[in-house]
Amino acid sequence: MPVLFIGHGSPMNIIQSNPFTRSLASLGEVLPRPQAIMVISAHWLTRGTCVTCTEKPRMIYDFFGFLPELYRVTYECSGGSDYAKRLTEEVIRDGTIRCNSTWGLDHASYSVLRHIFPAADIPVFEMSLDYLFNDPHPGLVSSHYELGKRLKPLREMGVLIIGSGNLVHNLRLIDSSEREEASVTWAAEADEMIRSYLMKGDDDALIAYPDTGKWASHAIPTLDHYLPMIYTLALKEEGEPLRFIYEGFQNGSISMRSFWIG
Repeated sequence: MPVLFIGHGSPMNIIQSNPFTRSLASLGEVLPRPQAIMVISAHWLTRGTCVTCTEKPRMIYDFFGFLPELYRVTYECSGGSDYAKRLTEEVIRDGTIRCNSTWGLDHASYSVLRHIFPAADIPVFEMSLDYLFNDPHPGLVSSHYELGKRLKPLREMGVLIIGSGNLVHNLRLIDSSEREEASVTWAAEADEMIRSYLMKGDDDALIAYPDTGKWASHAIPTLDHYLPMIYTLALKEEGEPLRFIYEGFQNGSISMRSFWIG
């Protein structure tokens, strides 16, 4: 299976038809059909790393102050627990990743999946991020990258792995307008620099992002939305192409750049 990184942006994308969500719908028309989907979520932060091992994941409305309609949205897929358990018992057997039966689907998953696979007829499970995400030293980012490499057997099992976050993500400096371009110079510069590293295949530069420019502290104030991208890069095999499936911004300081590997 290919690997995707999706910049999921505002929860309003759950119900809106806009250039970004229409690009997701188009993506669903050309993707090979997976046996299951694993979403590496920017919104599930844990001590250690977990995957959801449930038959029917619950909806998690992890956003506040939005339209009531958003809190009525459902995505009634099955949970992909068989694949989640195979990951913890066969692929990674040292306890690095453990099963969790209390989490469900947060909006990093269903906000994009309801556009890509609206029928909700493919099993979905999530993978969390180790909650020590506020310490942005290269060694920590490298540990996530190395764990990502160990997930590669899932691709051979027919699991579509989606990293769901945002490459540039600063909620404190958002623009309330609907503009689809960066409203501040540092956001545009950060997005362009990350794009160039992705095109060159320079994973080392992306792992060591604190040293890549003055924009880093603004563009990536915490690692939660950045790390899903690191996992997707770790899953890339030598020689595999990377192509962008969406480029643009929401709210001025959130890059929606998304890409396909494979």
